Amino acid sequence: MEIQKQSKQQQQEFALASITELASSSSTSSSCSDSQSVPVIARFSADNGVAGLRFNRNSESTDSISVDVRTAQLFKLGPLQSVCIAEASGAGTGKEKYSTGVTVQFRNEEESRAFHCAFEQWKKKDTVQGTLMPNGAVTSCKSKFEDKIEPSSAKMYFHYYGQLLHQQNMMQDYVRTGTYYAAVIENRADFLGRVVVDVGAGSGILSLFAAQAGAKHVYAVEASEMAEYARKLIAGNPSLGERITVIKGKVEEVELPEKADILISEPMGTLLVNERMLESYVIARDRFLVPNGKMFPSVGRIHMAPFSDEYLFVEIANKALFWQQQNYYGVDLTPLYGSAFGGYFSQPVVDAFDPRLLVAPTICHVLDFTEIKEEDLYEIVIPLKFIASVGTRVHGLACWFDVLFNGSTVQRWLTTAPGAPTTHWYQLRCVLSQPLYVMAGQEITGQLRMVAHNAQSYTLYLTLSAKMWGPGAEQGGILQTSSCKLDLKEPYYRMSQPQAYAMAQDQQPHQPIHTQDIHIQAAEDLEEPELIQPPPQNLDGQLQ
Repeated sequence: MEIQKQSKQQQQEFALASITELASSSSTSSSCSDSQSVPVIARFSADNGVAGLRFNRNSESTDSISVDVRTAQLFKLGPLQSVCIAEASGAGTGKEKYSTGVTVQFRNEEESRAFHCAFEQWKKKDTVQGTLMPNGAVTSCKSKFEDKIEPSSAKMYFHYYGQLLHQQNMMQDYVRTGTYYAAVIENRADFLGRVVVDVGAGSGILSLFAAQAGAKHVYAVEASEMAEYARKLIAGNPSLGERITVIKGKVEEVELPEKADILISEPMGTLLVNERMLESYVIARDRFLVPNGKMFPSVGRIHMAPFSDEYLFVEIANKALFWQQQNYYGVDLTPLYGSAFGGYFSQPVVDAFDPRLLVAPTICHVLDFTEIKEEDLYEIVIPLKFIASVGTRVHGLACWFDVLFNGSTVQRWLTTAPGAPTTHWYQLRCVLSQPLYVMAGQEITGQLRMVAHNAQSYTLYLTLSAKMWGPGAEQGGILQTSSCKLDLKEPYYRMSQPQAYAMAQDQQPHQPIHTQDIHIQAAEDLEEPELIQPPPQNLDGQLQ
């Protein structure tokens, strides 16, 4: 970036790749740069206390385009391209209208961000970041996303979602894709003639659904290289594509020419919150959505219940046995056994499990995307309280989520519950290295605390305790407590389908436990998910 300062007046200069003037009185356009050897200079300056912006072919050129920063607007069209729209007074009307525009091409994304930052600071004259320093340099001006996310994590994240094979994996999750399609098409009345913003559009499939439902225009915002594939897919469906604009960039940074009536997005990760895209969804709501606009989805719920799974516990514990070797090529590995044991139990287990492994009715924690603040997602604390249905060993906490598409015509849920058709999210289990022993009717309490970190995920802190039960329990205290710390970004992907489990040797035969009903629930059932009682099974052998 080339930034200069003159001594007589405060000013700031940027070297650009090119500019193109768009005149309102003519359909033609003129380029102010025809060679990379002749740079275009954009100069901010304050003449008589009025902030202005002038585009010149070079520093000495008198052929320029002037813009009044106070009344101008700068919109981001892509990572390297923006448009500056200038206002002028209509002749004899006294009314202001947008009359001319300048398309700006930047040399790299860093210079694009710096220019946008400088434009806002000159416009507001109230700087916090992007301040003009004594030596003429500009301090870094980061977006909200860059402030809280580690660059290496963001690079890997956008690289992953920029590949078609990963988009295919999600699109082939027919529970996911089919539910989104049904939620949109069954609620055509919400989309017909409306402006839609697709947050994290990926391949653009949800944008195409919205266009099928009659949307007036769809802005598909995608930060990864998948934006180019989305453009190809949308161009290949011209009857829909003529109403879709793909914008490459982060929702925290891009500008849109109009507000949205509806936001649509698939921001859910493992345990609903992994990858921290919910925060971008909320930021998009605050930046782009009209008051009382709709969000698809609008509500998310995290469901939780304690579980008993002796096979899973032994499987994880046995992974560390490698480090119990005392003569590994003449080396004693046992000093690392404790660390390895703890490391394996710090991984949440992602798989699809048999819902009969749950040992208590579920509880849920509700996240209302229409009301929640971005900061509320930085740390989520969920108090836990269960009543054990059976006497058994509790090996940890099982979790899954569902989301609601609260359409005007049809309300539809997308669930990842155990026993429901399996999705690419599966379910998640936090396994305790020290199980708890409980009896039927005994109260299990604790807390699940999720703290966001800059690798686009969460650290999980789980505590479960078993309280006294039976006569006199009200005078009793905690009998057992077990805790664990897990990294949601580093799960153990175990299996794709639930397996049949035999009874563990130290478990007494008992009646099957309650599990969550997986049918689509009405909106009034949000706080109390319905439970069902499976028919009795013969538990002397394997579960069928």
